[in-house]
Amino acid sequence: MRIFSNKDEIHTLCFDDSVVVYQNEEEEKSGAERFLNFIVNTLPSSNSLTKIKKFSLRHQSRVPLENDFSRLVYGWIWNAMKQGGLLELHLECSRDQFDIDRVLLTSNTLVKLTLSGNYNFGEDVESLFFPALKSLSILSVSGLGFEEYSRLVNGCPVLEELFITEDDGGDDNDWPYVPSWSTSVESASIRRLVISNDLPYNDSSKEYYDETYFKAPSLVYLDYSSVVFEDYKVVDLVSLVEVKLDLRLWVSKKMFGDVTKLVAGISNVRTLHLSPDSLEVFHFCCKSMPVFNNLLSLSIQSSKEKSWQVMPLLLSSCPNLQTLALKGLLHRVTNKCGDACACIPTKKRCACIHKKKKRKTCCLWTCQVKVLEISEYGGSFQEL
Repeated sequence: MRIFSNKDEIHTLCFDDSVVVYQNEEEEKSGAERFLNFIVNTLPSSNSLTKIKKFSLRHQSRVPLENDFSRLVYGWIWNAMKQGGLLELHLECSRDQFDIDRVLLTSNTLVKLTLSGNYNFGEDVESLFFPALKSLSILSVSGLGFEEYSRLVNGCPVLEELFITEDDGGDDNDWPYVPSWSTSVESASIRRLVISNDLPYNDSSKEYYDETYFKAPSLVYLDYSSVVFEDYKVVDLVSLVEVKLDLRLWVSKKMFGDVTKLVAGISNVRTLHLSPDSLEVFHFCCKSMPVFNNLLSLSIQSSKEKSWQVMPLLLSSCPNLQTLALKGLLHRVTNKCGDACACIPTKKRCACIHKKKKRKTCCLWTCQVKVLEISEYGGSFQEL
């Protein structure tokens, strides 16, 4: 537990029992009950004048929640909201699913909200409204359907930041599908969007990766990490300035999915960051490369397991590029690197030596950039 306070105001109040390890089930139950009682006894009463600015609760739900925990703890959060002092609320519940009380779905002062774990919105989502909320984080919320998600985003008229994370939580069981709420974002106010989809995927789950939809006219920054979807619908991303992409191919079928519309939809950006996997996705799953007329800074991360086939086409599509940053030079050697590098596949190396054929000029040498940054250079034979 952490408390930062002054006379009439508690700035930060954090409770976390996730780091506690118990020896057996009986000790776990007893310890969990003591933890809940401690929270209730620590929190200010409903008639207290003490205001809380930030409240964080992370609990494992080790004991049944049909007790007074819901009424006392979550009821107190509502009282803090009514007092007008609560600005940040961060809730994380693992294990058993917990129903979000309707009183937590409306606040006139809350500016930052984080939900993580097994929370269920039930039927009270109709009244959801956060008129002051500017930052919303949805982190692997298992009980959140598409309707609830849509109501949540639509109930935040001045929302500026949206963070969406979906993973399996380290479980061994394969997740059968990707939640629909993590594949669709529509908001007129969002300026910063971060999406990370790291769920297990295989051939049987392809039907759930049919389309991703983006419509955010005020969006300035996009950080998107996911396996490739079959198609993308991108509408009105005219304000984009910076994009970070980590797109991954399907292991069983590289040619699955089409990112053509996604790449075209972000072609007006000024700064672009690409992961090693994204380079391969651009090569295998992008039917046509748009011209990035506004692109001034391009950052590319390399990996010895991923190839550079798309590099010549990508660089030639950035006529006004000023800064090129390469994080590592090692990449998988293929016969389709074009003129992006001097690497030659082993099978063709001997033939090139005997033919004494004049080699093409590397596009990295002729690229009209003012600044070339190379990091993580090891001086190995493959890099020279």
